Amino acid sequence: MQKKYLAQIIATDNEGLQMVSACSAGANVRVGDIKYLASNKVFLLSIERSKIEADQKNKKIKSICRFDFVDKVKSKNIDQKNAELILELIAIDYMKNKKDYEINLIFKNNAHITLTTETIEVRLEDQSETKK
Repeated sequence: MQKKYLAQIIATDNEGLQMVSACSAGANVRVGDIKYLASNKVFLLSIERSKIEADQKNKKIKSICRFDFVDKVKSKNIDQKNAELILELIAIDYMKNKKDYEINLIFKNNAHITLTTETIEVRLEDQSETKK
């Protein structure tokens, strides 16, 4: 039996964030799979993405994108009542705002989520390959 290599990328700076963004571009996100655990300051995004880093673009993989130390979350143009709505992630970027960072999750159709955080701490963890 072949052991499946499941990637984990940990980003703590702009370079790492760009890597997570590149790996997540084009990923599908169900609105119901977006969670903010305010008491833990954790923002979770369950995504289905193409495995681009292993040059297996036709392979779809379920991953968790986890942001730590999140103080505030704002979303725009996302119908949060529609848990089945699928959003397509275009990119992740950030801005430094005084002492905080604003990490922007940019989706198709002008939808986005802004995370206010004191530091960049992002993890992209593969969970499983999806069955076609």
